[in-house]
Amino acid sequence: MAHEPLTQAEVLLEGFLALETPEGFRAELIEGEIVVTPPPDGDHEYYINRIMKQVIRQSRTDMDFSGNKGLKLKSGGACPKNHAIPDGTFARTELGLFRGADSWMPCDGVAMVVEVTSTKPAADREAKRRCYARGGIPLYLLVDREASSVTLFSDPERDDYRQHCTLPFGKPLALPEPFAFELDTTDFL
Repeated sequence: MAHEPLTQAEVLLEGFLALETPEGFRAELIEGEIVVTPPPDGDHEYYINRIMKQVIRQSRTDMDFSGNKGLKLKSGGACPKNHAIPDGTFARTELGLFRGADSWMPCDGVAMVVEVTSTKPAADREAKRRCYARGGIPLYLLVDREASSVTLFSDPERDDYRQHCTLPFGKPLALPEPFAFELDTTDFL
């Protein structure tokens, strides 16, 4: 029985899903490119920890948090489905999204993703932003260590977010519903 030949996108996705990375490294498939990232440094984890604690303690809605959760996202063009691993993913507790989820779960129900720039800041600023917008994730919080700023992207439409607010470290950043509190960035300095 003859098999249909695989498309280039299918071969790339198959190869990506079979990829084994060294312990602590993570691999993502972003806009048709396999990106392998080394383990984060302590400052990177410090920012994630500060954000996670504030959200859990102050959010108007109870939130669950997952660090490094694989998300399957829509792709643009002929690329295979994007497979991104945000530094942090928040979802309403009532949804129970993380319980029983596969390694790569759909992004439906995710309230916000967080990225802290590291070795490839352009990917966080551009490619991942487009991926999260295509996935319809309502909020994308970017901590840009190089620029000493935080940016909240909101109102996703097609390949991008229609709104964004960038503030320097030290200024409070208002997180809208379902969070409804001001993120304190004074200790990001």
